[in-house]
Amino acid sequence: MILATGATWAICAAATAGVIGRPFRWPEAIWAVAGAALLLVLGLMPPGAALGAVGKGGDVYLFLIGMMVLSETAREQGLFDWVAATATNHAQGSTARLFALVYATGIVTTTFLSNDATAVVLTPAVYAAAKKAKADPLPLLFACALIANAASFVLPISNPANLVLYGGKMPPLGQWFGSFALPSIASIAVTFVALRWAERARLTGTCERDVARDRLSAGGKAAFAGIAVTALLLVVMSAFDLPLGLPTCLAGVATTLGVCTLARRSPVAVAKSVSWSVLPLVAGLFVLVEALDRTGVIGHVADALRSAASDPVKGAAASGTILAFASNLMNNLPAGLVASTAVAQAHPPRLIVDALLIGVDLGPNLSITGSLATILWLQAIRREGEDVGFWRFFKVGCITMIPALVAALGARLLLG
Repeated sequence: MILATGATWAICAAATAGVIGRPFRWPEAIWAVAGAALLLVLGLMPPGAALGAVGKGGDVYLFLIGMMVLSETAREQGLFDWVAATATNHAQGSTARLFALVYATGIVTTTFLSNDATAVVLTPAVYAAAKKAKADPLPLLFACALIANAASFVLPISNPANLVLYGGKMPPLGQWFGSFALPSIASIAVTFVALRWAERARLTGTCERDVARDRLSAGGKAAFAGIAVTALLLVVMSAFDLPLGLPTCLAGVATTLGVCTLARRSPVAVAKSVSWSVLPLVAGLFVLVEALDRTGVIGHVADALRSAASDPVKGAAASGTILAFASNLMNNLPAGLVASTAVAQAHPPRLIVDALLIGVDLGPNLSITGSLATILWLQAIRREGEDVGFWRFFKVGCITMIPALVAALGARLLLG
């Protein structure tokens, strides 16, 4: 039994390290799936339990499918390039104003399309706009990376990790706003001020005033309308405490089919551009977390949450802070899965659960491997010829994430 437990921990640790480090530049999904497969081959995980673990992510998969096809459709129709160019022209030659406009665009994109959309779709558009404006792209790229996490608890739909932590059953929208409206404002505002200060030397001077902007096509307008309708639909579904996965998937697919029909383009081309590897990555992580649960390690986490419940305020502050930093050690998706399973066992007060969500959403701004969004962001800027090393991101992360975390958790604790 001890040998089996040790082997399970080792495999889960190695798979998680592979997801974070991407040895041989292999996709993250390969490492998660390989770890899950090895558990099955060695008999450390029964097939039935593995299938059950994969099945737990049903709503998350549907949510991701809908958001990915919707984002890719909008990207292909030039909507995000148009938005970025519009922001550049409205900057009126001020680099600092351009930074603020990009940040604001990131808030909207993250809020209504998820943090992954900001990382994958908005980042290349911002880079292209920065080049056209002859502005230093790095502060603007950092804005995309950090707002993707800082704004990811404005709405339940703003981060797939929200679905994971709450086990696919989100709090009603009114309760959500009651818990996270003030912490979201604190997170967004403090991150902006801290990043603006950290990059102050690069945000001096002027940039080009007039950047060429293609007219938004009929397909782009239709994609924008689809995004607006999807956002409205999800807000309504959340208000009535209904699952978000299926509506997101249906809305995303319907928008894609409608736009492709209007643009006379095959939807297969859109589908080919979607990063489908995210789905097996998430499924593999569900299996790894289930394996850890079977060894009893998550039970110890649940015991810690039960102990924290004796003093909810101190417990919430400690739990949210620990999870924020742990998300950078093991990536926030598996960290969120562990926390979700522990919450289901311990049933801690809502204040502690809310603090855990703030930690798992905002914590990854500390390091470049903290979340799937920041990993996708790094891939996106590398395709554009830019790169940011671990220590460069970590330096900015220390300046921005830590005060934002203190502000967000403090705001939530003030609400009681």
